[in-house]
This record gives sequence, structure tokens and C-alpha cells, in this order.
Amino acid sequence: MNDSTGRSDNSSDNNTDSKGSLADKVVLITGGVHRIGADTARILHAEGARLVLHYRNSRDVAHTLQDELNKTRPDSVVLVRADLLDQASLPAVVADSLSTWGRLDVLVNNASSFYSTPVGKVTESEWNDLIGTNLKAPFFLSQAAAPHLKETRGCIVNIVDIHAERPLKRFPVYSIAKAGLVMLTKAMACELGPEVRVNAVAPGAILWPEKEMDEVTQQRIISRTFLKRQGNPNNIARAVLFLIRDADYTSGQVITVDGGRSLNN
Repeated sequence: MNDSTGRSDNSSDNNTDSKGSLADKVVLITGGVHRIGADTARILHAEGARLVLHYRNSRDVAHTLQDELNKTRPDSVVLVRADLLDQASLPAVVADSLSTWGRLDVLVNNASSFYSTPVGKVTESEWNDLIGTNLKAPFFLSQAAAPHLKETRGCIVNIVDIHAERPLKRFPVYSIAKAGLVMLTKAMACELGPEVRVNAVAPGAILWPEKEMDEVTQQRIISRTFLKRQGNPNNIARAVLFLIRDADYTSGQVITVDGGRSLNN
């Protein structure tokens, strides 16, 4: 599944990788070439991380981001193409991550499906897609990655949602899946400690859905934040960086990044 050339000598002596707080760390990001995933990739790469970026269909976008980052630091980013709904392929995603540099330090479960599923109209296919991408895949990827993360005393960061705690109307299946991902975060922290830390970031009004949300709705959401403004993907990416780099005594926790919206009844 690894569709790009990368380092194959399993060495870590490239001087271009020697700077930054995450130098020599290998990070796998699912859905790592779009939106929050792409911003997270840029932030972690700027800190010296070597990246394995997963994507499903966006080959051109993936290669563009890879080229952008490799121009900054040669041979520091590889791509992995996979359908996360294909459970049998998930161990291979982790194996591809190991094949280039021989280690794995961080798993960021970022890939997500998001669309409305009004009760009475939900299909089994929609259920399987939303639960599969938002909950099932993160579990089995975490399970596959766990032995390697234990070796490096690494960590897992899950991208959840404020609607894991307070359901979003017309999005029940998505809300259920993200609630499950919050519990997965806590359960895996219990299961994988003390070697592996597992935490999550819950975005609020960061990026609007690509469909199904008009400007009036967007402004209503912003008005419910304490900060009265929309956040941006960089806010999430820096929270992920904090959990990887600085939160060495934090596990099983969710950092909410929503401008205070989840506290506003």
C-alpha cells in the first residue's frame, strides 16, 4: 500500500532530520492530507517529525502535500493509501509505517466521515461507514500499532468532537461514533499504559462541513462560542502537538478546542 519512495535503510542519521522537538519521531496520521489532517502534518513536520500520511482517494492532493514537505526536508514524508473500512488492510497500514524507518512513535486517528443521518432514514451502509471510519478503524489501528508504540513509549491521539458529549441534531450516528471514540481513548489509555499514552482532541467550530450547512447556521454556531469567532485547523494541530510533545503525564484525557462553545447552554 505504500505508494511512494522513501527511506528504506531503516537508518536515523540524516542530518536534515536532526532539528526540532520531534526529531527522529515517526508519526502516522490517518486522513493526513486534507483539512485538519494536513495542518497537523505541517505542524508536526515543522517540529522534525517523519510522517506517514494515509489517504484513501485523494492521490493528487496527497502527492502535492508530500512534495511540499519533502522540499523542506528531503525523504521525510511517505504516503500510504488504504480504505479504512477494509479491516483486513489495517495491520498493513501500520506495517507500511514501519517499513521505511523501522519504528513508530505516534498514531493520530484523524480520518472521519461526517454527514447527516436523520432518524427514520438511516441505512445500514451509512451506519457501517460512520461507525467504521470514526470508531472501528481507530480501534483496530490502535491495536495493530500498540506493540510498536510500546517499544518506543509512544502515544496515540484521537480526533473526536464536542458532539461526543452533546449530540448534534440530525447527526445521531456520527455523534454515537465519536462518543465511542472518546471511550476508546479512555479504555486504550487503561489497556496500553504505562508504556503508551492515549489522549484525544475535541474540535468545535473549526471547519464547516463541505455540505449541509448554510451561512446563517454557521453564524449561529459562532455566536454560541465564548470567544465569538471561528477557530482554525492550526488550533487543533497545536493541541495535537502539545499532547505528543509536552503532555508526558497525561493519558485518557480529552482536550476540547471550541472557543468555549460546549460550556454555553
